[in-house]
Amino acid sequence: MEKVTMYGAAWCGDCRRSKRFMEENNVAFNYIDVENDPTAAAKVVEINGGAQSIPVIVFEDGTHLTEPSDNDLKAKLEALSIL
Repeated sequence: MEKVTMYGAAWCGDCRRSKRFMEENNVAFNYIDVENDPTAAAKVVEINGGAQSIPVIVFEDGTHLTEPSDNDLKAKLEALSIL
């Protein structure tokens, strides 16, 4: 089971960047396209306290990052010993 879930969309540049970062670093993750899954879009709004911002990357410890930089994403993955 993946320790990371990413909510994103194909049209989102930040989503493509975060997805590419995780793929290039061999991070296993579950990708959920909010355009194809209305319940996922609602989940993003819930996680973000009303904002529709993506990507939202949720970690196994229950924390999340919204629109993270590659450096912030790397630091979080290292802190969780995923990277």
